[in-house]
Amino acid sequence: MVMSSPWGVKHQLADAINAHDVNRALEYFSPDAVVVSPSGVAEGREQIAWLYEQLFKGFPDFTLTTWNEVSDTDAPMVAEWVATGTHTGPFLLPDGSELEGTGRRITIRGACASFVENGRITTHREYFDQLEMYTQLGLGLARVEQAPSSYREELAPHTVS
Repeated sequence: MVMSSPWGVKHQLADAINAHDVNRALEYFSPDAVVVSPSGVAEGREQIAWLYEQLFKGFPDFTLTTWNEVSDTDAPMVAEWVATGTHTGPFLLPDGSELEGTGRRITIRGACASFVENGRITTHREYFDQLEMYTQLGLGLARVEQAPSSYREELAPHTVS
């Protein structure tokens, strides 16, 4: 498949995501592409496919709307977006557990930066506020045990005499 401009590739990827067409989305990535997001790192098309499959399983009506593009550059191509969806299926959480469908709607804001070489995305980085998303899903922060005092002392600023 021969792609158009780098921005054309990015726009076609967004169309494939909104169509929930994982196979078509993968065509826009190089075989060794890397996707980095708050959800983790996916290396290669197989892992990228898994990432999208998990998203679409948890949010079958997921929609991505781009509202701003930094169009005066192609390296990286930066866009701001809003993602919406209803959580009706299982969604993988950072601790490896699955959150069953809550029926809650999410609206999260984010940005992404993509690099395209030879008509394919080689690196794609997503940035969004996970706390914003998890709060909308009905989750909150959990207090974790405080680090042992010896560890806190090692990290404390030291003064030089």
